[in-house]
Amino acid sequence: MQQLIIDIGNSSAKVAVFENDCLAKHLRVEHAELPELLAAKAQDASIGSAILSSVIPLSESLEEAVMALPFPCLRMSAMLRMPFSIAYKTPETLGPDRLAAVAGAWCQQPNADLLVIDVGTAITYDLLTAKGTYLGGNISPGIGMRLKALNHFTGKLPLVSKEGERVALGNTTETAIREGVLQGIDWEIEGYIRAYTLKYPNLLIFLTGGNAFLLGNQTKNRIFADNLLVLKGLNSILTLNR
Repeated sequence: MQQLIIDIGNSSAKVAVFENDCLAKHLRVEHAELPELLAAKAQDASIGSAILSSVIPLSESLEEAVMALPFPCLRMSAMLRMPFSIAYKTPETLGPDRLAAVAGAWCQQPNADLLVIDVGTAITYDLLTAKGTYLGGNISPGIGMRLKALNHFTGKLPLVSKEGERVALGNTTETAIREGVLQGIDWEIEGYIRAYTLKYPNLLIFLTGGNAFLLGNQTKNRIFADNLLVLKGLNSILTLNR
């Protein structure tokens, strides 16, 4: 039977179908489109189970669509069985997307020290040891947050788009802001990688998130770039708990 994966982020949602641990199809949708999409999936007799992860509260219409599914739908949380142990002091406060991304990395590279970096609305850094212990991680403002903060908390700096001209050293206010934010995140990521590689020499790095692939950092030839990491992790957790 196929498995339905629903990952609801701050900006949009991803829906995927896995069959025998292989991704059969996936798509990105707006939040408002989800109830209708789930109603359609409810008619698909090939789906036997589902898992839903959300970093935002569900709307009433979406909650009703989930409850109407004819197959069991797990709600992603740290209370489910994980393929690793959790050493985080407050696991109930962990973002489900963070745990799912770590699970996605672990199912591809088990028994390895892993640093998982998710560049989305926020940037998260999560560390999992080769012994299968999730130690925790850090949360940093994402690209959009940084660009909006420069505009909001200053009197004259404009709101700049993340897309546009890239130069090594800003030569206009627009390029100075864009490059300051994007280069700053690049160097932040490289700093984390350097620091944890010193402690874990065989460290493997997974980079994911929609904004990750806008960056120009020079470490990409040393990491696994996987924009479907959270979906893969949710699928592995559903399989483990099914």
